[in-house]
Amino acid sequence: MNRPTAKPIIQPERAGARVIPRRSELTASVGIVGVGHTTYWPQFEGLRDSLLKKLALFERKVAACSVTPHNFGLVDDSQSAYRALEQIKASPIDLLFVDMLTYATSATFAPLIRDLSVPIVLIALQPLRAMDYANGEIFVQLENDDICSLPEFAGVAVRMGKPVPEMIIGVLEGDQRAEQEIREWCQIAKVLHDVKRARIGLMGHVLEAMYDMHTDPALITRSFGCHVALVEPDDILVCYRNVTAEQIKEMSQRILDFFDTPNPVSDPVTEKLTAEHLRVAAKAAVALEQFVGDKQLNGLAYYYEGETGTELREMVTNFIVGNSLLCAAGFPMCGEFDLKTCMAMMIMDRLDIGGSFAEFHPVDFNQDTVLVGHDGPHHINIAQGKPVLRSLNKYHGKPGTGAGVEFNIKVGPITMLSISVNSCGKLKFVVAEGESIDAPIPPTGNTNTHGYFGKDVSRFLKSWMAAGPTHHFALGVGHHASAILKIARVLGIDAELVTNQ
Repeated sequence: MNRPTAKPIIQPERAGARVIPRRSELTASVGIVGVGHTTYWPQFEGLRDSLLKKLALFERKVAACSVTPHNFGLVDDSQSAYRALEQIKASPIDLLFVDMLTYATSATFAPLIRDLSVPIVLIALQPLRAMDYANGEIFVQLENDDICSLPEFAGVAVRMGKPVPEMIIGVLEGDQRAEQEIREWCQIAKVLHDVKRARIGLMGHVLEAMYDMHTDPALITRSFGCHVALVEPDDILVCYRNVTAEQIKEMSQRILDFFDTPNPVSDPVTEKLTAEHLRVAAKAAVALEQFVGDKQLNGLAYYYEGETGTELREMVTNFIVGNSLLCAAGFPMCGEFDLKTCMAMMIMDRLDIGGSFAEFHPVDFNQDTVLVGHDGPHHINIAQGKPVLRSLNKYHGKPGTGAGVEFNIKVGPITMLSISVNSCGKLKFVVAEGESIDAPIPPTGNTNTHGYFGKDVSRFLKSWMAAGPTHHFALGVGHHASAILKIARVLGIDAELVTNQ
């Protein structure tokens, strides 16, 4: 079968959906240090100044990626390397670029790679695409000798017991691939900045019998650096009981501004959004926003049922709408107590590619696609057009009734990230890229998207399962496996890219 044809990202008939702004802008602190060889300066007048201009140009490129650069200047011998090391260690940077301005001895690098815990990326961007060989000069060669020390630095990293650093090799100006790699690493710095400082709430318990959901909170701290705050449903219930009628009214209007509320189509479980379901969803959303503020959380993984007929049951089974609003604002809110997937959602959000809670649904063997989605929570900023709310008179497989969120992910490239635990008790990233195809989804009050992963969907699914994922994953827009695999490497987490081969 031929591959389905992807349509434009925004369909005219579905355009106009609003986007929820972030509550906090993404940020990171990125260090920059240039390296050179002190012996050259008296030999070649003006070379040092020329290289410093290269360093300043690279700093401007980094600053253009919406991060805060910290330029530690030029290191050209072992003494200056140790001085720079102390300055770098005293700075709260998330990533260090080492700009290979010309040949430099590894004495300029060994102290940095040995003692620094932040990721290091070696930058080798020469000014010229090629030298003018017929009129070549040593001065010009040294200006363009950016790659000369890369093997020396790589070898020293190995001897210091560290991984070989990532590298960007190219031309200083007009090199689109190099520019993209710089932007990607700056975005990765934003991910690292947040995951190592995050407070992730964990509330309730694993949905009964889901063995792949169990996660040790200390493992999350060890792997990412963040803190897992154990919270109680009653903490949110206090907020829920204090929500005012005016707050419910304001939140209800906010919800209606972002969602369509169509009539039911074919599923007897659904009906047009009722006033009561809207009221409860709005009340729960207000309580959630108050709660995450009070607890200073950056995300929440939860599952709780509560006693039938109680106010607690009403509240905990109606988080989906509020969770989706928070997800889009930069707070990953993850159901079914899935702490690992909460982190996957945060990684995708900080890469600015979304991060919806997802799993596999029925296969479409006619189109070679598989439905990808869940009953919530969702990152509604990556919806194809305006998302939908439907009233559900039952949540399949769970207690309660209420509003369900339904939408397609934007048509175009997509990336999936599952974080699982291997047999040794360590985290593993399972990653794949595909496409979201413009095709109808069932009107069931759940998010669903037709995921296309190449010809023969069965082969892809077998390969994905063979990698040992958890059954949940985060779903984002665009192809970003490269960035996610880099994040895994700098965090020391095993990762596997699944392809349809």
